Amino acid sequence: MAAKLRSYGRGLAPLLWRRGLSNASSSTMIQQQQQQQSGKSMNLYSAINQALHIVLETDPRAYVFGEDVSFGGVFRCTTGLVDRFGKNRVFNTPLCEQGIVGFGIGLAAMGNRAIAEIQFADYIYPAFDQIVNEAAKFRYRSGNQFNCGGLTIRAPYGAVEHGGHYHSQSPEAFFCHVPGIKVVIPRSPREAKGLLLSCIRDPNPVVFFEPKLLYRKAVEEVPEDDYMLPLSEAEVIREGSDITLVGWGAQLSIMEQACIDAEKDGISCELIDLKTLIPWDKETVETSVRKTGRLLISHEAPVTGGFGAEISASIVERCFLRLIIKQLMFCLQLEAPVARVCGLDTPFPLVFEPFYVPNKNKILDAIKSTVNY
Repeated sequence: MAAKLRSYGRGLAPLLWRRGLSNASSSTMIQQQQQQQSGKSMNLYSAINQALHIVLETDPRAYVFGEDVSFGGVFRCTTGLVDRFGKNRVFNTPLCEQGIVGFGIGLAAMGNRAIAEIQFADYIYPAFDQIVNEAAKFRYRSGNQFNCGGLTIRAPYGAVEHGGHYHSQSPEAFFCHVPGIKVVIPRSPREAKGLLLSCIRDPNPVVFFEPKLLYRKAVEEVPEDDYMLPLSEAEVIREGSDITLVGWGAQLSIMEQACIDAEKDGISCELIDLKTLIPWDKETVETSVRKTGRLLISHEAPVTGGFGAEISASIVERCFLRLIIKQLMFCLQLEAPVARVCGLDTPFPLVFEPFYVPNKNKILDAIKSTVNY
């Protein structure tokens, strides 16, 4: 049965040596500067492909591997890599997620850049033990004598409009519970390229979830040269004064549509892209909520145990009381309970996907309800 499901998934689209690892946070990552560079219009999967080309070109100890990557992969993210860099650096693996990540850990432990692709995030679970008990703990258990910081695990995640319960899951919260790894999710092609390059060059193992719905739908100007975007820095992509909205990945475009509609009713929304879930940028979210007094979080994963619950708890701890500077006094508390618009606590449905996903109307209703609380 599993083999048949994986076949369906594929049909969705025709001597190692030790070295030091650079820290992406210490590199030049000035976002405003890279946005001003001349770019080329491309979609998200092309931006990912371009980032992989850059890494393989600039680092001879970088390797890309996974199921069908030498053929371009299900979503074509690795197209052309094997032709340019050869089968020794871009190669297929057996259909074994535990083996893919385990091999990547060993490769990275020897000082290489191991870029492992899991064909669908829905099938990352067999590799859970390798990620949680090995990759995340490698540095800690050796007292920093050894590490696998050169490991990046790429995995398409989230709703795809026809994937159902085996091709549309959002498992990011499982990995956010684990110290020792980073979890990063881009919202657009420009962000995907810059964040992926930062992840690959970061001295820590990273799980990089790519919104599969955006592979071809999201198109924007992307600088063609080598640039990185900082990890663990959220971005305020829309400023407002009445309510703060926080999300990541494909959900950002839906939330922005809700913000535009809310503005027609006189509600000013501040929208924040978290980008990195672990470790996440609490300060940016806190600063925004102290200004607006209200918070709404939206993600596709089920509401129970979703990462939105962690954001909610942290912000309530930090922002239960707000200092009103002009009156030099404390406001009693948050203006309204923290709202969450998320997926349901059910398996991801196929026919009933529109009822499951947090769409614009659900978010808009939650915005109005929270503001009018």
